[in-house]
Amino acid sequence: MKVSAKVGQLKEIALNTMKSKLTLGLPLLVALACGPSLAVAAPVLGSDLATFAVLGAAGVTNVPVSTIGGNLGSAPNASVGGGYVFSSGSLQANTALAQNAQVQLDAAILAVNANGPGTSIGSSLDLYQAAQGGSIAPGTYTVSSDSVANLIGNLFLDGGGDSTAVWNFLFTSDLVTSTTSNVFVQDVGSGNNVGIYWTVASAATLNGPTFVGNVLAHDLISSDGNLTMTCGRLLSATTQVTLIQDSISITGCGNTSGGYDQGVDVGSGGTGGSGGNVVPEPATLALVGLGLAGLGFGRRKASLRSTRRVEE
Repeated sequence: MKVSAKVGQLKEIALNTMKSKLTLGLPLLVALACGPSLAVAAPVLGSDLATFAVLGAAGVTNVPVSTIGGNLGSAPNASVGGGYVFSSGSLQANTALAQNAQVQLDAAILAVNANGPGTSIGSSLDLYQAAQGGSIAPGTYTVSSDSVANLIGNLFLDGGGDSTAVWNFLFTSDLVTSTTSNVFVQDVGSGNNVGIYWTVASAATLNGPTFVGNVLAHDLISSDGNLTMTCGRLLSATTQVTLIQDSISITGCGNTSGGYDQGVDVGSGGTGGSGGNVVPEPATLALVGLGLAGLGFGRRKASLRSTRRVEE
C-alpha cells in the first residue's frame, strides 16, 4: 500500500500523521473491502463518526444560535466555537471520539466513492431531475462543477416505496445550492434503512433553506445561514465547518435510518445534550484544546493544504 501526500512546510509532521492514520484506519479499509456492499443496506459511517451531526478538521465556527442534534466537534483543531443549543449530543473538541471519527470519515468517503462513477448527469441536478420526470430514483450519480449552482429549485429523491433506498451523489469539485433550493425525500416506506450521501471533492456551500443526507466534503462546508437539516450531517475531512444560525440534526428523521445512513446506531450523538441550554464559548476552551492536541498529536490529520491518496 503506497501513501502519497503533498504537504508544504509541514512535510515531516504530515508524513508522520499519515502513518498514524493508516494504522488506525487499516481495519476499516479491510472491513470495507471484505464486507457487504451498500446495496444490502449496510451503514457506511463508522460507529464514532455516526454520533456526529457536525465535524470539522480545522475547527467549527458559529454565528449564534445554532441548534444541534448530535455531537459537534473538530480534530485535530480543537476550536469548536460556542452559541449552540443541543437537543442531543455534546461538544467534542479534539477528543478521542472526534479523532477516531476523522479517521472513519476518510474511510466513509472511500466507501461511497467506490460505488462510482454510476450515472454522469452533468452539473445541474435540476435539469437531470426534469429529464427523469420530476424526481431522482435511488442510484449513484457523478455531478460536475457548475459556474452558478448545482441545485436551484426543489430536488425530490423518490424511493419508489423502498425503505432501503440509497442515493450516492459524487461531486467532482464543489457542491453549491442556491438560496431557492430544497431537498426532499419521498416514498421510502418506513425509511428505516435509507442512505443519502453527498461526497464533495472540494467545498460544499449550502445556501438553500433545507437539505438532507450526509455531506462528506474534502474542504470547507458552509451556508448563508438558517439552513435546516433535520436528518443528516456536515462532515469536513480537512478544513472547517461554518454555521450561521443553522439547525443540523441526526435525530429528526422520523425513522431509524440513523441520519440517513442505512440504520446506523447514532450512539452518544442521540442522547444527552445541553437540555435546551445554550452552550457558550468558554474562555478556557483554547487552553483545553491545546492540552488535548498535545496528547493526541500522533493522530492528527494532515496539513490543510495537503492532499492524499491511498492506492493498492
